[in-house]
Amino acid sequence: MPLCFISIGSNINPEHNIPSALEILQCKFGSLTYSSVYESAAVGFAGDAFLNLVISFYSEHDPVHISLQLKNIEAEHDRVRTEKKFSSRTLDLDLLLYDQEIITTEALTIPHKDILDYAFVLEPLAEIAPERHHPVKDVCFDKLWQEFDKSKAAQQKIEHLSGKISLAE
Repeated sequence: MPLCFISIGSNINPEHNIPSALEILQCKFGSLTYSSVYESAAVGFAGDAFLNLVISFYSEHDPVHISLQLKNIEAEHDRVRTEKKFSSRTLDLDLLLYDQEIITTEALTIPHKDILDYAFVLEPLAEIAPERHHPVKDVCFDKLWQEFDKSKAAQQKIEHLSGKISLAE
């Protein structure tokens, strides 16, 4: 069964939106493994800090189905889609990896490009899947994180299951 990785982020009421999304994801996909929560500065715009994490789960659903479910969960949390890529969000859910598959369609790109571009995606991914390899680069996520340019990574790890957000096990 394919192992899926999802990035989760919010900077509008994240203390509510992230646990709510996790509850829905667990109902839809079963047992979740999740990283610590990271607080990171907004990228590309002036705004409140984001809370981010990465989760994983096994699923028999195809990646298009999972992606559509993520969009529905975002909509249930009043996600407003604008033309601007960088903006505040109630909830941002992205399918990062679908096992080791490489998928490029108009609607879906896996592995997600944000893995290599943003610390708030790569660090929590490396935390929960350090030995897993990036399907294109064929380098483990721990090594990718070690080599990542952290000079622009304005983020800090918030203690797992404590701090600004409480995640239900």
